[in-house]
Amino acid sequence: MPDTTPETVDTAPMGLKGPRVQGKKPAFFKLATQLLDDGRHTQPLAETENLWTWMRVYASGGENTLHMHKYEDHFFLILDGKAIFYGPNNEQKELGRNEGIMLPAGTYYWFHSSGEVPLVMLRCGAQAGDGSVKERIGIDGKFLHGESKENKYRPPVYRDGATYE
Repeated sequence: MPDTTPETVDTAPMGLKGPRVQGKKPAFFKLATQLLDDGRHTQPLAETENLWTWMRVYASGGENTLHMHKYEDHFFLILDGKAIFYGPNNEQKELGRNEGIMLPAGTYYWFHSSGEVPLVMLRCGAQAGDGSVKERIGIDGKFLHGESKENKYRPPVYRDGATYE
């Protein structure tokens, strides 16, 4: 939930997921998002042309299809819950609170929530190269939409009155 002043955020043109910070002024935000009973949710925090940060919440599951982001370096930092991250050769590592993973552009991965509580992560990404950061590629070399049946997407079911702050 961005906490910004009107002169620092242009609310008309949207960034990747939320308002893009304009000019050379700081934009403030708070790590806060609603928890889920099912599905997944993205809470945009702040975005510039080359860098963006979001909170991601997964009730269960995760990004369940091996994929890569061709023109985006990004990382995940676990804030709550646990996740198992997998590489292209089924390498795996379970991460918990205050642990993270850095994924350079072109790195294949997938993950799922492995904890007893909803998985809450900070996700930051940065432009890497001259292509579109929306270019998410499946292991078959074809475009893979994050919110698709092929990526085992389930829409969010929000948990009444439950938030991460």
